[in-house]
Amino acid sequence: MKAYIIKAYGDASAAELTEFSEPQLCPHDLRIEVAGMGLNPVDYKTRDGLLKAIYSPTLPIVMGNELSGVVSECGTEVKNFKVGDKIVARVEKDRLGAFAEQVCINEEVATFAPKSIPLGDAAALPLAALTAIQALRDELGASAGKHILITGGAGGVGTFAIQIAKYLGAEVTTTASPRGEALVREMGADHVIDYTKTDLADVTTKFDGVFDLIGGDTLKACFGLAKSGATVVSISGTPEPVTASKDLQAGLKLKVIFWLVSFGLRRMAAKFGVTYRYLFMHASGSELAELVQMVDDGQLKIIIDKKFDFADIAEAMAYLEAGRAKGKVIVNIDKT
Repeated sequence: MKAYIIKAYGDASAAELTEFSEPQLCPHDLRIEVAGMGLNPVDYKTRDGLLKAIYSPTLPIVMGNELSGVVSECGTEVKNFKVGDKIVARVEKDRLGAFAEQVCINEEVATFAPKSIPLGDAAALPLAALTAIQALRDELGASAGKHILITGGAGGVGTFAIQIAKYLGAEVTTTASPRGEALVREMGADHVIDYTKTDLADVTTKFDGVFDLIGGDTLKACFGLAKSGATVVSISGTPEPVTASKDLQAGLKLKVIFWLVSFGLRRMAAKFGVTYRYLFMHASGSELAELVQMVDDGQLKIIIDKKFDFADIAEAMAYLEAGRAKGKVIVNIDKT
């Protein structure tokens, strides 16, 4: 089968589309003929070796974290799916490999694909939407009466996050450039901060929770914007000890490393009386089923910036890595 793999860590030249062995089907697995693949920043960060401290598989590996496709074979212990079912999934963290013609996944991370959109487009849903709902509902408790700040609202996670926060009843402020303002307002943002004109440090509003998608100085500014006792959740900052214990089941060595590298951010958060959390989203077929239902009910739009053919996946990665996508970047496999 064709797959997009890395044999060594490095820049874009380290990845290649080539022939690769088909994955092994385990008893609880589904074998999927892939229709679509969603691209995410975690993909090129994995390729670059930036995540080796928390994920260091034996190379070569197939890249990719999310997909849509059709079940072509079921393991002997599969209970909930059959051959021919159309599914979406975020693959397990220890079984990357969505950028391939075939993928084997545990049935617990899959759910039936939305009926209201093309199957290939559904690949844009799993990772970003699961990230958003786990941050907003599980970590921030977004609900009616709460005012949530989402930084970077026009991106792949941001467009989902705005919609999900509104679905949960929260008031939403987001940051965007003039180019992205119309999109984030379409997603439901109540207030938009133009980051090209307004420094977050000058914003006087205090928020009940913050979901940061940018990191760096933006994340640091968020600590001063959260109400005392509130939480700031980031997917672009530095992992911290609670993350290591809860999401990674890390050993003592990794917990100590995270304690050290996150010390500055945690100290800054404490100075403002807020809690800092880093989110490693987890695959969940049940939560993904909720999101699929929202799509089919017209309550969640999937915003796709650009589509590529599988033969052009390297170009797709370069486009994503340039950092200007509004919504998701996906790759489709033409079966004709």
